[in-house]
Amino acid sequence: MTNTTSSLSSADEALREQVRSRYAKAALAISPTDGASGSCCAPSPAAAIEVDEHFGASLYDDGATSHLPAAAVLASLGCGNPTAVADLHPGQRVLDLGSGGGIDVLLSARRVGPTGFAYGVDMTGEMLDLARTNATAAGVSNVEFREGTIEALPFDDASIDVVISNCVVNLSTDKPAVLAETFRVLAPGGRVGISDVVAEDDVTPAQRAERGYHVGCIAGALSRTEYLDGLAAAGFTEASVEFTHEVAPGLHGAIVRATKPTAHSTPTSQPEDSAP
Repeated sequence: MTNTTSSLSSADEALREQVRSRYAKAALAISPTDGASGSCCAPSPAAAIEVDEHFGASLYDDGATSHLPAAAVLASLGCGNPTAVADLHPGQRVLDLGSGGGIDVLLSARRVGPTGFAYGVDMTGEMLDLARTNATAAGVSNVEFREGTIEALPFDDASIDVVISNCVVNLSTDKPAVLAETFRVLAPGGRVGISDVVAEDDVTPAQRAERGYHVGCIAGALSRTEYLDGLAAAGFTEASVEFTHEVAPGLHGAIVRATKPTAHSTPTSQPEDSAP
């Protein structure tokens, strides 16, 4: 397994720790019995801040999540439903970047079936514990959650067919590393189906910061052109960014799609230490 190395400045490391702390508090606030909720894109209930319809479980069809543990649904306060746009098929290997409480991994596992496998990666131990508990409660066995950062993924080259993510890429302070790592772990012909917050091109970074915090999924958002340029620089083709709903003035929940061309062919292997 090889991966890129992401070196963070002290300011970027401080932002990462803020995100990690928010995730940890959110995970600890959620249990199958208390019904509390929280995530990267909204603080835990203890913060006494309401979450509006732009984020959260309301972006999923009730029918799609009815078979999942309540804690998995409540833990999802992202900005979309990446499993609805990723076009998953039986037998595929799926990786969710920043998998949180595991909702998108569990939904993906159902779509790829027993011959496929769904992985999640998260940097927060408390979220990983919650996700594993949710997977056990759901009776889902074709899943695995690994600890790691999305800038240095703990997966082999060309070992994944589809990468998804829900409102997490915008939280990274090194997005070129995230896109490069995503490209690396995808098999040739593999796809990206990401839900994220994306800014209109005329909204400057300073204006994004004025309209929301980094840990609130606003200040760190890329513009549409920045996203497309970043995907191209990483090697992706057929990239698109489709706005779905406004979450702040000039910033939108968006669907990001891209493909790793087959010309970048590398040997396909299973993710390290696992046998789906």
